[in-house]
Amino acid sequence: MTLHSIVIQKLLSTNAHLGRRVAAHHFKQFTYGTRNGMAIIDSDRTLICLRTAAEFIAALAQQKARFMFVNTNSLWDEIIEQMTKKIGCYSPSMNLLWRTGGFLTNSHSPKKFKSRRKKICFGPTQPPDCLVVFDTDRKSSVILEADRLQIPIVSLVDSAMPLEYYKKITYPIPANDSVQFVYLVCNLITKTFLLHQKSTASSVAQPEDTREQVERIEEGKSVNKDELLVLPYSLLPISPGVDRTEELLDKLVVLKFNGALGTNMGFHGPKSTIQICDGLTSLDLIVNQIEALHSKYRCSVPLLLMNTTTTHEDTVKVLEKYTQSNVDIHSLKQPQHKSSGGQSSEDELYPGHGAVFLSIMKSGTLDVLLSQGKEYILVVDSDNVAATIDPKILDHLIENKIEYCIEVVPTAYDADFSNIGSRLQKFELAEIAQSSVKHSTEKFKLVDTGSLWVNLRAIKRLLDTDTLKIEDISVSKETAAGSAIRFFDRAIGVNVPHSRSLSLNKTSDLLLLKSDLYTCDEGVLVRNIARTNPENPVIELGPEFEKVSDLLSRFKSMPDIIGLDSLKVTGDVWFGAGITLKGRVTIAAKPGMKLEIPDGVVIENKDINGPSDI
Repeated sequence: MTLHSIVIQKLLSTNAHLGRRVAAHHFKQFTYGTRNGMAIIDSDRTLICLRTAAEFIAALAQQKARFMFVNTNSLWDEIIEQMTKKIGCYSPSMNLLWRTGGFLTNSHSPKKFKSRRKKICFGPTQPPDCLVVFDTDRKSSVILEADRLQIPIVSLVDSAMPLEYYKKITYPIPANDSVQFVYLVCNLITKTFLLHQKSTASSVAQPEDTREQVERIEEGKSVNKDELLVLPYSLLPISPGVDRTEELLDKLVVLKFNGALGTNMGFHGPKSTIQICDGLTSLDLIVNQIEALHSKYRCSVPLLLMNTTTTHEDTVKVLEKYTQSNVDIHSLKQPQHKSSGGQSSEDELYPGHGAVFLSIMKSGTLDVLLSQGKEYILVVDSDNVAATIDPKILDHLIENKIEYCIEVVPTAYDADFSNIGSRLQKFELAEIAQSSVKHSTEKFKLVDTGSLWVNLRAIKRLLDTDTLKIEDISVSKETAAGSAIRFFDRAIGVNVPHSRSLSLNKTSDLLLLKSDLYTCDEGVLVRNIARTNPENPVIELGPEFEKVSDLLSRFKSMPDIIGLDSLKVTGDVWFGAGITLKGRVTIAAKPGMKLEIPDGVVIENKDINGPSDI
């Protein structure tokens, strides 16, 4: 019997797989099926979520974070009390009955209140860094309050949990909340804490040179400049509080590449002005994202647009629509490259991110930003429309004095993060592909999302000392921005979720973004939770759909593709309104035939060559 089988058998013995008689739609991704009208929870999914939550708790324990354990079931009092005593989070004077309503949002130190059922095992009186909830009943306000304060939540969830609460849980653990399973979870948390305490104690006795090597790895300072230390996003520090977030964002400036034209999709103008989701362009998304941060926090994050000679004039006209925005937007023109004959060419630009460094230095923008207290710049590629301004990453960079950080994703989707996404690893720069190339899983292990964080003082130091010269930067058409990365002392990569890497290079990409698969929330693209498949559908459109205008005219409305696995369309095909596509669909119109897909049809796992096949 394998170790996996033993663990699954242990889960089954706790009755963790027994769900409620009614399974909410959003919970079906965790269910194996139904039996006698009762939902059966997939034990493999439970194991994956349990392991992810344990890794998150371990990462926080390593940082000596504050935990709050919330229990509303008196049957588990003794179990949780034993756990808190063993991990050093128990205090008799604090382990009284508390009133949960408003205990997070009303005060930084909760007040004691009597309650019939609520018991919170809480060590320090400061706001917690993580909330662990064992019994999430529908009326509990603790989840809403923790979400409002951006406190990560680890919680057991059952098949009947409402969507409004489920969406606010950072690390859900789908399972039946039996006494046996709660004991298993508490035992896992206890062993996680004790293992960390043991490793911490042993590290004190480490030789000096060994500790220096560990610190060097943590800071991303690699002796081999052809290697990059990649940190999983799940191991980043917890989300900073409101005051800390405001302090971080005031040190940030965002720069978006805006030199790509939409000519390959038959669009005359900058690619950033193509409407992609809810009538918004990628430029609208980044502006809305910054506006949302300004409204939520007292901060000022300026936006720089790096234009080329072919996009500068059109972009200046587009910026007129943002005159009432509270975002400080500046347009920069990317410098031209001198050709071999000494003449400037509009089509030849300085390669990659070296152009950014040179341009902001020559224009004096770098000195202005430094005088304003800005410390880091987030460079966003023009092709990635899902880039996110993440204070968690910025907090980690500032705390560890990281000078250069690229966001990456694995080439193949790693559903349970069992391989690349779960641990700290080093990768050769040659193993990281550019987001714009068609990557191979054999040659490349990671893909650069096109989001780059750089320390502004490090840029100034390199340019002032002539250490970083544009002519010395060798850029491969395939590998990531590794040419500039070698010049920085501390450089790392962060393995971010796949949802932060969405390109816009073809009309098939545009179909995905304009469909019901994505919506926009405060400038961030949000994936429809109704889709259980973690990967996006594979869409291939023929030359008849090559232009944006062709795509919009041939689709009366975008189809429902929540259940779609793959779609291949060739020939003169026209789509009606309200169409639903599921599974694997191939539609090929014969030469000389106009094939019309009628309104409201549902096509599932079909090959269509004519009207009779619909």
